[in-house]
Amino acid sequence: MKVFLPGTAGGAGWPEPGCRCASCGRLPAGRRRPFEAIVDGAVRLPCHSPPSGYRAFGEGHGLEGPDGTRVLYAPSGHPTGLPGTGLSETAGGRGRCDLLLIDLLDRPERLGLLRREGIADGDTLVVAVGLDHRVRSEEELARRLALWGARAVPDGTTLDTAHRSAGARPEGTVPGVTPVGRPWRELVLGGTRSGKSAEAELRLAAEPYVTYVATGPGGEGDAEWAARISAHRRRRPAHWATLETTDLAGAVRDATTPLLVDGLGTWLAAVFDEHGAWEGDRAAVWRRCDELVAAWRGAGCRVVAVSDEVGMGVVPATPSGRMFRDALGRLNERLAAESEDVALVVAGRLVPLP
Repeated sequence: MKVFLPGTAGGAGWPEPGCRCASCGRLPAGRRRPFEAIVDGAVRLPCHSPPSGYRAFGEGHGLEGPDGTRVLYAPSGHPTGLPGTGLSETAGGRGRCDLLLIDLLDRPERLGLLRREGIADGDTLVVAVGLDHRVRSEEELARRLALWGARAVPDGTTLDTAHRSAGARPEGTVPGVTPVGRPWRELVLGGTRSGKSAEAELRLAAEPYVTYVATGPGGEGDAEWAARISAHRRRRPAHWATLETTDLAGAVRDATTPLLVDGLGTWLAAVFDEHGAWEGDRAAVWRRCDELVAAWRGAGCRVVAVSDEVGMGVVPATPSGRMFRDALGRLNERLAAESEDVALVVAGRLVPLP
């Protein structure tokens, strides 16, 4: 099937007429028109009554052509990508799609869920549609899509579900396998409320399987900390697994799916607590740090860790505070040396650290 996209934007286009936001202000008028998809010059998606030779599925959001290839349009507003996905159709491979047109600015973890269910796999061409000012620029859009194994195409592009012309598909994402060229170990640094956790979550959003490693206390007896934990839980995809542990080296060594570690500061504080090292002998703490660095160096799965950048804040007033600051700073430096990608998040903006 040949799928023609006259427009790739959200319902109002991008830039949105009359909108004065920074995202719309960066683009010339009419850069991207509202989304349309026309299949083989005759069928518009969504389609509830396709012509002979075609079969609709997913409440009209999906279409199977005479050649047996399948295209699926996953609009915004639906937890698994579209209403009535027909996940039962995955039996016998019937659920897999060759082309996925998906709004990735609305909960990108939906792509991870569709991959998890076998609707999208490493050979599925994933094209982002519904593009608009929910992302601040075309450059930021391209960065996110590269993280998710997807791409955007210009208005007026024709996609062939059977042949997928050269250059149309980025390197596929296969469950449990990080494609060659993508970072394996990533360290995301930032100050308090900088957006570092959201950036780390964004990086793994389209993975079908992720384990979130929670290293801090559960918030019992501390209402403010409990509120922070609750906010993080609401933001994370529901299909991610959660592991609460301070055996971080073991978690990294034993991982079979990508890990998100949030974060190193709370882990280090817990290690100090476990060994009574705030005022006493700290040899056990340094040993645990050595074990973590060794596990990080030998990581068998993709791992993204969040840590506090401690070098730009107020000098702690107590000796133990200064000691903790120095210990976390050294740990950050050692893990950064063993990472393919290190970045600093400031006010929600990413600053790559070469």
